[in-house]
Amino acid sequence: MKFVLASSSPRRRELLASIGLIPDHILSPEVDETPLKGERIREYVKRIAILKARAAHSQISDAYVIAADTAVEVGGKILLKARDQEEAQAILSRLSGRRHKVYTAVCGLSPLGKEACRIVLTRLTLKRLEKEELEDYLLAGEWKGKSGAFSIQGIGAKWVKFISGSYTNVVGLPLYETDCLLRGLGFRG
Repeated sequence: MKFVLASSSPRRRELLASIGLIPDHILSPEVDETPLKGERIREYVKRIAILKARAAHSQISDAYVIAADTAVEVGGKILLKARDQEEAQAILSRLSGRRHKVYTAVCGLSPLGKEACRIVLTRLTLKRLEKEELEDYLLAGEWKGKSGAFSIQGIGAKWVKFISGSYTNVVGLPLYETDCLLRGLGFRG
Protein backbone atom coordinates (compact mmCIF):
# COMPACT_ATOMS: atom_id res chain seq x y z
CA MET A 1 0.00 0.00 0.00
CA LYS A 2 1.51 3.28 -1.07
CA PHE A 3 0.99 6.26 1.20
CA VAL A 4 1.24 9.86 -0.03
CA LEU A 5 1.37 13.04 2.04
CA ALA A 6 0.18 16.02 0.01
CA SER A 7 2.05 18.61 2.05
CA SER A 8 5.50 20.16 2.16
CA SER A 9 5.15 20.83 5.90
CA PRO A 10 8.03 19.30 7.87
CA ARG A 11 5.82 19.39 10.96
CA ARG A 12 3.24 17.13 9.32
CA ARG A 13 5.98 14.67 8.32
CA GLU A 14 7.33 14.67 11.89
CA LEU A 15 3.87 14.15 13.36
CA LEU A 16 3.15 11.22 11.04
CA ALA A 17 6.54 9.69 11.82
CA SER A 18 5.76 9.95 15.55
CA ILE A 19 2.92 7.43 15.04
CA GLY A 20 4.92 5.22 12.69
CA LEU A 21 3.59 6.52 9.37
CA ILE A 22 6.27 7.34 6.83
CA PRO A 23 4.96 8.52 3.46
CA ASP A 24 6.24 6.74 0.36
CA HIS A 25 5.87 10.03 -1.52
CA ILE A 26 5.57 13.67 -0.49
CA LEU A 27 3.90 16.00 -2.94
CA SER A 28 3.31 19.73 -2.64
CA PRO A 29 0.27 20.46 -4.80
CA GLU A 30 -0.05 24.08 -5.85
CA VAL A 31 -3.56 25.32 -5.08
CA ASP A 32 -4.95 28.81 -4.72
CA GLU A 33 -5.41 29.23 -0.97
CA THR A 34 -7.28 32.53 -1.17
CA PRO A 35 -10.49 32.41 0.88
CA LEU A 36 -13.63 32.90 -1.19
CA LYS A 37 -15.80 35.92 -0.47
CA GLY A 38 -18.02 35.15 2.53
CA GLU A 39 -16.40 31.74 3.07
CA ARG A 40 -16.46 30.52 6.67
CA ILE A 41 -13.33 28.98 8.14
CA ARG A 42 -14.67 25.39 8.36
CA GLU A 43 -15.61 25.43 4.69
CA TYR A 44 -12.35 27.13 3.80
CA VAL A 45 -9.99 24.57 5.40
CA LYS A 46 -12.06 21.68 4.04
CA ARG A 47 -12.06 23.08 0.50
CA ILE A 48 -8.29 23.62 0.51
CA ALA A 49 -7.54 20.16 1.98
CA ILE A 50 -9.77 18.52 -0.63
CA LEU A 51 -8.10 20.44 -3.46
CA LYS A 52 -4.65 19.36 -2.24
CA ALA A 53 -5.67 15.71 -1.78
CA ARG A 54 -7.32 15.50 -5.20
CA ALA A 55 -4.36 17.14 -6.91
CA ALA A 56 -1.95 14.64 -5.33
CA HIS A 57 -4.26 11.70 -6.04
CA SER A 58 -4.40 12.70 -9.71
CA GLN A 59 -0.59 12.29 -9.80
CA ILE A 60 -0.42 9.00 -7.86
CA SER A 61 -3.83 7.37 -8.04
CA ASP A 62 -2.85 3.91 -6.76
CA ALA A 63 -2.09 5.22 -3.26
CA TYR A 64 -3.71 6.40 -0.08
CA VAL A 65 -3.37 10.17 -0.02
CA ILE A 66 -3.84 12.60 2.84
CA ALA A 67 -3.76 16.36 2.77
CA ALA A 68 -4.49 18.94 5.43
CA ASP A 69 -5.04 22.62 5.79
CA THR A 70 -4.83 24.64 9.01
CA ALA A 71 -6.11 28.15 9.65
CA VAL A 72 -6.71 30.34 12.69
CA GLU A 73 -9.85 32.31 13.45
CA VAL A 74 -10.17 35.22 15.83
CA GLY A 75 -13.16 37.51 16.04
CA GLY A 76 -14.74 35.80 13.03
CA LYS A 77 -11.73 36.59 10.80
CA ILE A 78 -9.63 33.93 9.08
CA LEU A 79 -5.91 34.39 9.74
CA LEU A 80 -3.54 32.63 7.36
CA LYS A 81 0.25 32.50 7.16
CA ALA A 82 1.99 35.85 7.43
CA ARG A 83 3.73 36.96 4.25
CA ASP A 84 6.29 39.08 6.07
CA GLN A 85 7.42 40.14 9.55
CA GLU A 86 5.13 43.17 9.63
CA GLU A 87 2.08 41.03 8.91
CA ALA A 88 3.25 38.47 11.50
CA GLN A 89 3.45 41.23 14.10
CA ALA A 90 -0.09 42.40 13.27
CA ILE A 91 -1.44 38.83 13.52
CA LEU A 92 0.31 38.09 16.81
CA SER A 93 -0.81 41.44 18.26
CA ARG A 94 -4.35 40.45 17.38
CA LEU A 95 -3.96 37.05 19.12
CA SER A 96 -2.26 38.55 22.19
CA GLY A 97 -4.39 38.00 25.29
CA ARG A 98 -7.33 36.64 23.27
CA ARG A 99 -8.98 33.30 22.78
CA HIS A 100 -8.86 32.05 19.23
CA LYS A 101 -9.68 28.89 17.29
CA VAL A 102 -7.42 26.67 15.23
CA TYR A 103 -9.12 24.58 12.56
CA THR A 104 -7.52 21.80 10.54
CA ALA A 105 -9.25 19.84 7.83
CA VAL A 106 -7.74 16.47 6.96
CA CYS A 107 -8.84 14.91 3.69
CA GLY A 108 -7.96 11.44 2.51
CA LEU A 109 -8.44 9.47 -0.69
CA SER A 110 -8.12 5.72 -1.15
CA PRO A 111 -6.66 4.03 -4.25
CA LEU A 112 -10.27 3.38 -5.31
CA GLY A 113 -11.11 7.09 -5.04
CA LYS A 114 -13.09 6.91 -1.80
CA GLU A 115 -12.86 10.31 -0.11
CA ALA A 116 -13.22 11.27 3.54
CA CYS A 117 -12.62 14.48 5.48
CA ARG A 118 -12.49 15.46 9.12
CA ILE A 119 -12.43 18.97 10.55
CA VAL A 120 -10.87 19.48 13.97
CA LEU A 121 -11.21 22.52 16.21
CA THR A 122 -8.89 23.48 19.05
CA ARG A 123 -9.48 26.54 21.23
CA LEU A 124 -6.46 28.42 22.47
CA THR A 125 -5.71 31.50 24.57
CA LEU A 126 -2.36 33.24 24.54
CA LYS A 127 -1.14 35.47 27.34
CA ARG A 128 -0.90 39.19 26.66
CA LEU A 129 2.41 39.51 24.85
CA GLU A 130 4.99 42.02 25.98
CA LYS A 131 6.60 44.17 23.30
CA GLU A 132 10.09 42.71 23.88
CA GLU A 133 9.03 39.07 23.72
CA LEU A 134 7.03 39.70 20.55
CA GLU A 135 10.05 41.40 18.97
CA ASP A 136 12.33 38.49 19.99
CA TYR A 137 9.87 35.97 18.54
CA LEU A 138 9.65 37.86 15.27
CA LEU A 139 13.44 38.07 14.99
CA ALA A 140 13.73 34.32 15.69
CA GLY A 141 11.59 33.73 12.59
CA GLU A 142 9.35 31.05 14.09
CA TRP A 143 6.33 32.76 12.58
CA LYS A 144 7.41 31.85 9.03
CA GLY A 145 5.15 29.32 7.36
CA LYS A 146 2.83 29.03 10.37
CA SER A 147 -0.90 29.60 10.35
CA GLY A 148 -1.63 32.52 12.63
CA ALA A 149 2.14 33.25 12.69
CA PHE A 150 2.36 31.10 15.82
CA SER A 151 4.29 27.92 16.65
CA ILE A 152 3.01 26.07 19.71
CA GLN A 153 5.91 23.60 19.58
CA GLY A 154 8.54 26.32 19.79
CA ILE A 155 9.26 29.48 21.73
CA GLY A 156 5.57 30.41 21.70
CA ALA A 157 4.66 27.37 23.83
CA LYS A 158 5.30 29.43 26.97
CA TRP A 159 2.56 31.87 25.93
CA VAL A 160 -0.28 29.32 25.95
CA LYS A 161 -2.61 30.04 28.89
CA PHE A 162 -5.41 27.73 27.78
CA ILE A 163 -5.90 24.93 25.29
CA SER A 164 -9.00 22.84 24.70
CA GLY A 165 -8.77 20.16 22.07
CA SER A 166 -6.01 18.53 20.07
CA TYR A 167 -2.47 19.80 20.62
CA THR A 168 -1.32 18.13 17.38
CA ASN A 169 -4.07 20.01 15.56
CA VAL A 170 -2.38 23.28 16.53
CA VAL A 171 0.96 21.90 15.28
CA GLY A 172 -0.75 21.16 11.95
CA LEU A 173 -2.14 17.61 11.85
CA PRO A 174 -4.59 16.14 14.39
CA LEU A 175 -3.14 12.64 14.75
CA TYR A 176 -6.09 10.84 16.32
CA GLU A 177 -8.47 12.02 13.61
CA THR A 178 -5.91 11.38 10.85
CA ASP A 179 -5.42 7.79 12.02
CA CYS A 180 -9.20 7.23 12.22
CA LEU A 181 -9.67 8.72 8.74
CA LEU A 182 -6.99 6.50 7.20
CA ARG A 183 -8.36 3.39 8.89
CA GLY A 184 -11.85 4.26 7.66
CA LEU A 185 -10.47 4.39 4.11
CA GLY A 186 -8.94 0.92 4.58
CA PHE A 187 -5.32 1.94 5.14
CA ARG A 188 -3.35 -0.25 7.53
CA GLY A 189 0.04 1.39 7.90
